[in-house]
Amino acid sequence: MDIKLDPSRDDLPLMANTSHILVKHYVLDLDVDFESQIIEGTIVLFFESGNRFKKWSSSTEVACRSESNEACRFRMPEPYQIPVTSTKTFSSKIGYDDFVICGKGGKDTSGKDGNHGNQEQASGISSSKHCCDAGNHGSEEFLLVLDCCDLSVLKVEEVDVAAAPGIEKFTRSPELRNQIVHDLVALPADRWREQLDCYARCSQAPGCGELLFDTDPWSLQIRKTGAQTATDFPHAIRIRYRTKPQGRSVTWTSDQSGRPCVYTVGSPINNRALFPCQEPPVAMSTWQATVRAAASFVVLMSGENSAKPTQLREGYSSWYYYVTMPMPASTFTIAVGSWTEVKPEICSPNDLAIERSSSPSEADFRYVGFCGHMEYPCRFQNASATTQKIIPHRVFAPVCLKSACQETLLPLIPPCLSAAYCVLGTHPFSRLDILIVPANFSSLGMASPHIVFLSQSTLTGMSQLCGTRLCHEIAHAWFGLAIGARDWTEEWLSEGFATHLEDVFWAKAQQQLAPHEAQEQQELRACLRWHRLQDEVQNSPEEMQVLRPNKEKTGHVSDSGSSVIRHGLNPEKVFMQVHYLKGYFLLRFLAKRLGEDTYFSFLRKFVHTFHGQLILSQDFLQMLLENIPEEKRPELSVGNIFRDWLESSGIPQPLQRERQARAECGLAQQVSAEVAKWVRVNRRPRKRKRKDREEVFEKVRHRWCELIVKHKYTKAYRDVERFLQEDQAMGIYLYGELMLSEDPRQQHLARRCFELSKEQMDRSSAEVVAEMLF
Repeated sequence: MDIKLDPSRDDLPLMANTSHILVKHYVLDLDVDFESQIIEGTIVLFFESGNRFKKWSSSTEVACRSESNEACRFRMPEPYQIPVTSTKTFSSKIGYDDFVICGKGGKDTSGKDGNHGNQEQASGISSSKHCCDAGNHGSEEFLLVLDCCDLSVLKVEEVDVAAAPGIEKFTRSPELRNQIVHDLVALPADRWREQLDCYARCSQAPGCGELLFDTDPWSLQIRKTGAQTATDFPHAIRIRYRTKPQGRSVTWTSDQSGRPCVYTVGSPINNRALFPCQEPPVAMSTWQATVRAAASFVVLMSGENSAKPTQLREGYSSWYYYVTMPMPASTFTIAVGSWTEVKPEICSPNDLAIERSSSPSEADFRYVGFCGHMEYPCRFQNASATTQKIIPHRVFAPVCLKSACQETLLPLIPPCLSAAYCVLGTHPFSRLDILIVPANFSSLGMASPHIVFLSQSTLTGMSQLCGTRLCHEIAHAWFGLAIGARDWTEEWLSEGFATHLEDVFWAKAQQQLAPHEAQEQQELRACLRWHRLQDEVQNSPEEMQVLRPNKEKTGHVSDSGSSVIRHGLNPEKVFMQVHYLKGYFLLRFLAKRLGEDTYFSFLRKFVHTFHGQLILSQDFLQMLLENIPEEKRPELSVGNIFRDWLESSGIPQPLQRERQARAECGLAQQVSAEVAKWVRVNRRPRKRKRKDREEVFEKVRHRWCELIVKHKYTKAYRDVERFLQEDQAMGIYLYGELMLSEDPRQQHLARRCFELSKEQMDRSSAEVVAEMLF
């Protein structure tokens, strides 16, 4: 297939040629400067070449044209990063077999897709004034393609790993640089400490030759003269770069106490504006990072260790984190700010026991079962980890929210972690940090390895909202992180599972809840989600309601490994819940058909089989159906589930039939009766009917603001203004309420609040709200 990437569309390209060469480890060495709002430093990438590459043949030549029809050229920075044009044309089977990126001269094509383009002619950035088609362009040199956006790349060089001290202990061929990297990558899991130490020493080795590089709006392309295959290409390279203040992977803002901070926001472009990387999920790698910042700041990151600061020169500190479980680069997370660690006022014996049961040592690794993933120090093979119900955890927040965290969040963490363990077994990660992020965070939560971001909105409304959201993010440790989707269009494999499991975890975490009360609570939440799903399918494009949009081509990539994520940059997609809700109802349907006990017994087996791996929908469904007795699966097959649930828009027919036949549970009937009573009491004529988003049960402040808007209670408009600025994770829906009212004063209020907040809002939220208002 030959799909062209149209810059005016909202598709997200994954450019890296992962079929030819894979990053196995990243070493980051970064400085965070709040004055310039730039992160600058180096990243060293250690590669392993694939077995599908081969010497490129010039017989499959495809034209590469620029505005002036010149050959595409690479540029090599000289000292002071003054670009010098290479006289050789570049080429490689880049692997854009699925798409072509076309640009017109040096014109900035940012606009709708937010593409800033790296189109600079300074600081070593070569301008991409050409249109590159896929395939070979006439030379025989291998081209490394990395996902990269909104970065200033200053220098690329090969690393002389042979010069690293002590390297001879790790390799039989200390004179062959690529063989050294191969031997280092191949070290067994029980030598992970030595491996990390050797990676660090290799990353500090001197360079042994600058490499030619070029950029286009979505990628960094690197080659070495004379390296004809991925095997010949250097397996350790160092990239010196800096981020841009407007880069989309991180946001520079102020926390709730007014102090500066920066953090990864879960951007649709993931981390490619934070560091050059291989974005496709198949590129699973480990990493270690040293980050320096002013001593007043705390650096939190995806890492297995609970890092402590190392004092450097006066006024600066260094923080070091590492990860030994291979993960996609998109899961890397960092947050730097004046966070305060929130601790309970009185430490219980349980807290002390948790502190002592920290990350296990190498001696603890005893194989207690077979794992199907690539080798790494796995907790599922660690006897002590498999019995650890509550992993070590810390909470960080702005100082002004310390008491709210102590009162609401801290007491919930142990029961929620314990409940998750009771349902799914071994925690995939050894520890957990939880950070209350700034008010401009556009979601209620986000999970990454070893760290969870929570919105300050979860701290209101007693424990219900905070507890269910915490359970949702904890569930992602298994589904979304330890088990990831091989194709990002199958988002339901992460969000559907987390939504289904949040109810199960939360029911167990509420230890005082009787079984029938837990069941009624879950039925009520199912009823609310049903109304939300109905509203969603009525107000969203049909093509974005499909959970498996690529159908039989799901998981397919080009020969090089590149691909396109349809609608990956659509700002409205961030706020859609179809993948959450339809995925939730599918899993609920399957659990009912199989029986709750049997289903969750199977789910633990599935987790043990697939942790540390990437999956497609059929991997889960085929294994599930193999575990269902014949009498429980009439008309149930992978094909039928694909047709009815995953490959069609709208409400799935089996769900439609189930909801029509189901009587409301007792708790739902009580709620309905109470709502009906207040509707009668408060009925007033309205200009137009509003479709409520059925989330009132867990959003007290949001509901109060809705009532203010509905009844035009002008004395409380200040509450609405405060909510829109402080609770941006939920406030986007309230903008819609203000505009639907058709009241000039309320519409003016919405526009004024947006003007005050838009610079702090994340890009997707700002685009969606602007479309509502103007």
